[in-house]
Amino acid sequence: MNPRDIPPEAFHASGAEVQALDFGYVRSPDQDRATPAQHPIVVIGAGPVGLSLAIDLAQRGQRVVVLDNDHKLSIGSRAICFAKRTLEIWDRLGVGQPMVAKGVSWNLGKVFLKDEQLYEFNLLPEEGHERPAFINLQQYYAEAYLVERALQLPGIDIRWHNKVTAVQSRADGALLTIDTPEGAYQVDAQWLVACDGARSPTRQMLGRESKGRIFQDRFLIADVKLAGDADFPTERWFWFDPPFHPNQSVLLHRQPDNVWRIDFQLGWDADPEEEKKPENIIPRVKALLGADAQFELDWASVYTFACLRMDQFVHGRVVFAGDSAHGVSPFGARGANSGVQDAENLAWKLDWVLRGRASPALVTTYGPEREYAADENLCNSTRATDFITPKSEVSRLFRDAALHLAREHAFARRIVNSGRLSVPATLHTSPLNTPDSDKFVGTQVPGAVLLDAPLTKQGQPTWLLRELGPDFTLLVFGPAPAWAHDLPGVKVLQIGIDVIDHQALAAQRLDALPRTVYLVRPDQHVCARWRTPTEAAVRSALARATAAAV
Repeated sequence: MNPRDIPPEAFHASGAEVQALDFGYVRSPDQDRATPAQHPIVVIGAGPVGLSLAIDLAQRGQRVVVLDNDHKLSIGSRAICFAKRTLEIWDRLGVGQPMVAKGVSWNLGKVFLKDEQLYEFNLLPEEGHERPAFINLQQYYAEAYLVERALQLPGIDIRWHNKVTAVQSRADGALLTIDTPEGAYQVDAQWLVACDGARSPTRQMLGRESKGRIFQDRFLIADVKLAGDADFPTERWFWFDPPFHPNQSVLLHRQPDNVWRIDFQLGWDADPEEEKKPENIIPRVKALLGADAQFELDWASVYTFACLRMDQFVHGRVVFAGDSAHGVSPFGARGANSGVQDAENLAWKLDWVLRGRASPALVTTYGPEREYAADENLCNSTRATDFITPKSEVSRLFRDAALHLAREHAFARRIVNSGRLSVPATLHTSPLNTPDSDKFVGTQVPGAVLLDAPLTKQGQPTWLLRELGPDFTLLVFGPAPAWAHDLPGVKVLQIGIDVIDHQALAAQRLDALPRTVYLVRPDQHVCARWRTPTEAAVRSALARATAAAV
């Protein structure tokens, strides 16, 4: 079946039905050409990162070819924790609402030592945000909604059963050799983006490598579908040394369809193949849920912690994103979430370059920005891994002391690390930022993602992020200067005129006074702000933010 002929309801079916979807091979006209067809953008990999990138580009009017060597969605839940920032990005791509509607929303986490709760934490303690801190949603559902959206956009050509077997990089693009059920063919890409996962064949074909640490520990993921309701609330529960799994750690999460994700620490000596056998998984699960618990195994996997990244993400006209560029351990949900942020960072830059609105230097800035973000994720992931799996007796003594102190002392809770959960990186060192010339307080510095806030528009509720433009937005508190409306590629949004900050949360979060102005990039990062800007200052910041003045 041609994927475009799949009925819409198929993408909203049960987990088993979604995983059974088969995207048939369709012969491309490119395969009948005497010379390689030329495409402005080719994306390798139809996972969450590659699909998010393709949708973003297509919504901007670009044509994208997506190549994937498979013909199905992910098997098993895989990535399940999608952060508030990812949901905000997916809102802009038209898939946020089905994700949230299907997913399990949560803000609260609890940490236990043995069978005693040490403390709890709220990842989104304040009101006034459209999206929760996280949803839990099996990756195959997320991919289904992304594929459905991609098939609605005529600018996206997803080619299943298309395996890239060779990449020849050039100064002006890349030549790809692609294997299909009907033989090989070639295409010429002006820009190539590799979103082909942690084992990235593209990275290997180009002789690039990821460097970092592989940690000597193993963890079992067991997804179990309960026959009845569980006593556990919709929260993130993490145990250190629980009585049902002594001397190790356990993580529990709820997913849709009454499926629960359980991560069991196993130790380095565990045999991965033995641990994945049902007869070995079931006793572990019953020890947690109770001997009489009725459940069935939905999926299982054994993984090893690794924190790796490429030295550089941009190599001429070949760009790496997601796990192909960087990999982190699962605790903290920093893998897929950071990959989707990679896609958002890259999409508008490729669009501007292909339209001739900016030079290729703008795409080059994707490298230092997302490498900085990757380093932040790797640092947090490494610290979590070292705390969860101490590498020496001294480290274990320190870890255990911190856990015991956390019962009564807030300072110790800041030391306890069961996985610092994903938040968007503030790009402090970005060359696209214009440093502050006025005094501000708060977190909304140049390089930060703009915080959302509730607004009203013509008497109807809306949200700040939903009112931003597809390109740059000049956010003005009060009436905008006359010259603001002449800025090319800039939407002017007047708070108090176009929209009303009825709860004053936008002003509070942005430390805004009358006439305060923020310049926001297409990926919703702040790049400059002023108390009372001049036209020259704003135009200079725009030039800097598009790499024209870097």
